[in-house]
Amino acid sequence: MPTIRDVRVIITAPEGINLVVIKVETSEPELYGVGCATFTQRAKSVKDAVESYLKPFVVGKSPDAIGDIWHSAMVSGYWRNGPIMNNALSGLDMALWDIKGKQAGMPVYQLLGGKCREGVALYRHAEGRDPVEIEDRAISLMEQGFRYVRCQMGGYGGSLDIDQRTQITTASHGANASNRSPKNAPNGAYYDPDAYARSVPAMFDHLRSRLGFNVELIHDIHERLVPIEAMRLANNLEPYRLFYLEDPVAPEDVAWLEKLRGRTTIPIAMGELFTNPLEWLPLIENRWIDFIRCHVSAIGGITPARKLATLCEAFGIRTAWHGPGDVSPIGHAANVHLDLCSANFGVQEWTVITDKLREVFPGAPEVEHGYAYPSDKPGLGVDIDETAARKYPYVDQLPTWTLARAVDGTAVRP
Repeated sequence: MPTIRDVRVIITAPEGINLVVIKVETSEPELYGVGCATFTQRAKSVKDAVESYLKPFVVGKSPDAIGDIWHSAMVSGYWRNGPIMNNALSGLDMALWDIKGKQAGMPVYQLLGGKCREGVALYRHAEGRDPVEIEDRAISLMEQGFRYVRCQMGGYGGSLDIDQRTQITTASHGANASNRSPKNAPNGAYYDPDAYARSVPAMFDHLRSRLGFNVELIHDIHERLVPIEAMRLANNLEPYRLFYLEDPVAPEDVAWLEKLRGRTTIPIAMGELFTNPLEWLPLIENRWIDFIRCHVSAIGGITPARKLATLCEAFGIRTAWHGPGDVSPIGHAANVHLDLCSANFGVQEWTVITDKLREVFPGAPEVEHGYAYPSDKPGLGVDIDETAARKYPYVDQLPTWTLARAVDGTAVRP
């Protein structure tokens, strides 16, 4: 019976975004697994958590004991459910499922119950400075076969581009924010929540008039509005029949979802920032949301995500796992395996896996006509080319969009 011989951390940034990969090696030289532990903004902290705590905790144990390793590792530090340790544990968990699949000679989705569908429906992002640019981008995606499109104008909340001393307006704003900010305002990614909230219904009015209703449209508030304004926006968007409205409030404000549910029929997706089960449990059992949007590595990997999907199924809630650029192709593959075997799958967010990413991560899922298809190789089907990964070293810089500020310079949620 094999045992865990080593746990290594690989950080690579083929597209300028730090991706954290865990490689679990066993006593059988050719048997290893890989997992995604990406927490871009705290990549080095995740690396230290794995090397200092998880590695000595699991070396010598059997990789077969996925459930026991997950639970014992989760509570081993006593305090738990934080994003750094959750991401570290997620990478380990995915790698163990990868090993399990290789031992069984099956892709992971077979170990989780087998396919409920042959391909995974994806949504892509259509972004632009004005409705016409977004329309053009949406049409391009529709021509590629995508039936779900997320539409954003001027970034999250109509973000104003960061500049060393000047905040530059976008087409979604009527006035230059630098003329409205106090003197000596600090640098940051500025945005105007009021102008943003007014611009979104007009954007969807244009899009529906040009695209019709045969494409499913999505919008992400990204917690950029105070709850009462999010409620007003949701009501204003009802005529445009969105597939869902994403993250209308922050995790700290989820109590507002009960009020939102009682005042609009627009479908709600929530959970991108959740790390603790107690954050999502009331939303599920009270049916305040329609889609669960968790970042699989932030909640601890495939093991808890599979259980969460099953819980949501019992309450009529569909999955829509987070799939941004700060998920490695291994993490995207894990999402797709979960999607294939979940009866209550809704849609999967997708970021293009570029040639650089495919160079580093051979075997990444393929996309055709709006659907993702995983490799049918045993395990997750994705590997990491460590020689190629070294060509794209760690980027020591915070993403600027996390430095969000309102027009008056107040630091706010990104």
